[in-house]
Amino acid sequence: MASEAPEKASRGPRSRRRTAVAGSALVDSGRLHPDRNLPVLIRPAVPGVQLDQWAVAHRDVIEEHLLASGAVLLRGSGITDPARFDAFMAALYPDLVAEHERSSPRHQVSGNVYTSTDHPADQSIFLHNEMSYSVRWPMRIGFCCVTAPATGGATPIAGTREVLDLLPVPVREEFARRGVRYVRNYGDGLGLPWQTSFHTDDRAEVERYCQENGLTAEWKDGDRLRTTRVAPAFARHPSTGETVWFNHATFFHVSTLEPTLRDALLADLGPYGVPTNSFYGDGEPIEPETLAILHAAYDRATVSFPWQEGDVLLLDNMLAAHGRAPFTGRRKVVVAMADPVEATYA
Repeated sequence: MASEAPEKASRGPRSRRRTAVAGSALVDSGRLHPDRNLPVLIRPAVPGVQLDQWAVAHRDVIEEHLLASGAVLLRGSGITDPARFDAFMAALYPDLVAEHERSSPRHQVSGNVYTSTDHPADQSIFLHNEMSYSVRWPMRIGFCCVTAPATGGATPIAGTREVLDLLPVPVREEFARRGVRYVRNYGDGLGLPWQTSFHTDDRAEVERYCQENGLTAEWKDGDRLRTTRVAPAFARHPSTGETVWFNHATFFHVSTLEPTLRDALLADLGPYGVPTNSFYGDGEPIEPETLAILHAAYDRATVSFPWQEGDVLLLDNMLAAHGRAPFTGRRKVVVAMADPVEATYA
């Protein structure tokens, strides 16, 4: 499990341009926040520009920005319908994918487009990289704001390069040496049932999937399931070659839950019985002081902005983590995922 902990996150290209993107004066581009690296904001510079069509025609520009910063915000895209968003994502990334080992409640709204989450509106969702607990994950994630909330409801993002830079060397070295153990429990009336997560009601199919994907499956009484997987905390980016902080060590940990709920679950189920939890790879608990460092690093790296209807946010899933803030009112933010890759660990 031991791997070399990077001293600092290596960097992709950092070019920043305003207007005249790819020789065109049709759009303006630049940082949304002058002092933060992400997201890159791209918006029409003149009336009548179809920003979704421009993005498909200039995918190389979009990809350059994604590799440099991790996130691109298309503002004024004109996309306010899930079907049109599905068509846009399919044109930009033909290899759209569905979830596997699902950990968040969501439902399909159009083609390969889903609700970003069906999590209760009054609760926040901690930042994470989609499916970083698995051996396969999407490299590209697209969000589209169909209906903006009345208040709150942002999709905060954080660059994993910055998160890694904020972690002290001893913390990086400990995770590089010990890895992360993910424990998930299904069928206890909390979280998703295993039938939903694995898209089958056949136990043999679940066991086959687990065996092929590095998971240990343990059936409990009452048709309940526990899975365990040990994985590195770092992975190698397939395009830039850099070593990135890419895991669910913080997100799956019970420390991200509301304190009253966390304490009740631990008292009733124990650390290995809660819906999700994370440990060092050897099964030992992650120290509270280390968890505090992890939380603080994500907090310091977080960038947030209010959604506007028609916003499209594109992420490099290995370079940008995302979450969700609580909200009021009607909020409809949909998501599509693309470009699946197999794990290449650092």
